[in-house]
Amino acid sequence: MKALSSIYNFCAGPAMLPKAVMEQAQSQFLNWQGSGCSSMELSHRSTEFISIAEQAEQDLRELLHIPQTYAVLFMHGGGRGQFSAVPMNLLQPGETAQYVVSGMWSKNAIAEAKKFGHIEVLDIQTQKNELSAIDAPQTWNIHSNATYLHYCPNETIDGIEIFEDLDIDCPVVADMSSTILSRKIDVEKYDLIYAGAQKNIGPAGLAIVIVKKSLLNRAVEQCPDILNYTLQAEYDSMLSTPPTYSWYLSGLVFSWLRQLGGLDEVERLNKEKATMLYNFIDESRFYHNRVDPAYRSRMNVPFILQDEKLDKAFLVESEKAGLLALKGHRIVGGMRASIYNAMPIEGVKALIEFMYQFEKENR
Repeated sequence: MKALSSIYNFCAGPAMLPKAVMEQAQSQFLNWQGSGCSSMELSHRSTEFISIAEQAEQDLRELLHIPQTYAVLFMHGGGRGQFSAVPMNLLQPGETAQYVVSGMWSKNAIAEAKKFGHIEVLDIQTQKNELSAIDAPQTWNIHSNATYLHYCPNETIDGIEIFEDLDIDCPVVADMSSTILSRKIDVEKYDLIYAGAQKNIGPAGLAIVIVKKSLLNRAVEQCPDILNYTLQAEYDSMLSTPPTYSWYLSGLVFSWLRQLGGLDEVERLNKEKATMLYNFIDESRFYHNRVDPAYRSRMNVPFILQDEKLDKAFLVESEKAGLLALKGHRIVGGMRASIYNAMPIEGVKALIEFMYQFEKENR
């Protein structure tokens, strides 16, 4: 195995965290700010942890320009927990929600939502020149009387991203687990945003929910307290003991993003990384990306080798080179490079250099 400094983790999640954040957490692990305790040992009711929680929320609000008309919740259960929480908090008996299918994760959200209410499915998946694509948002058959429209702007498995903010009449719910904080968005175009933490925010297990306060007090009676947005907002996400260490680490990431220059600079870097990798793949006859360029994800770059018999060798050799977790999802196969915010441009350059050498040796 190579030295630690030369290893790059391309896992889709749990994903790599910024090195500076990990070093800061390491330095504070046994003794947070002279308290004599680790941050994970602090009571969530203590003034020390409340200061951590408040700073994390403030930094997130500043990064995304979240108005005070929205509640920001730090919840258990990751993104998948929100597949259940959303309909239980928003969908009353007799109402209908529309769910958009753009890939595997939106399909999973639909399967869960159907347990709790009436769901109408809009399948926007299509093919353009034998490449995976989606129908343009302005062509979606959205009903203005739907209780809400749910969609996933970035599909990690399929490598498809929707960049437009939707401008529609009914409330918009977005699963931003794999795209939040990677680029600027207009939060006020959304009524509810949720995101599992393990890609661009922090460790697995935490979920961030950004919800218009006007949508609170709609939960069905059967909604468990732990998933009830109204109760969580009332108790500042501390109805029960929250995932405190994940919250703390997420706060360090938010601070790191602000020091980096905020989402203007983050988006510039992410465009640069993705463009570099896609350009290399497009110029090669050995590698191929099967997504229409207009909808290629900046966060998750799937690709296949011209000869799939070389897949195993590619994975073995790439790991030896310190390039980890490049195997594609089992559903689609091939390879996948997840290049979230924490992936430095040096990691993408190292991947391209390896891909070039592997092609040269196996053509």
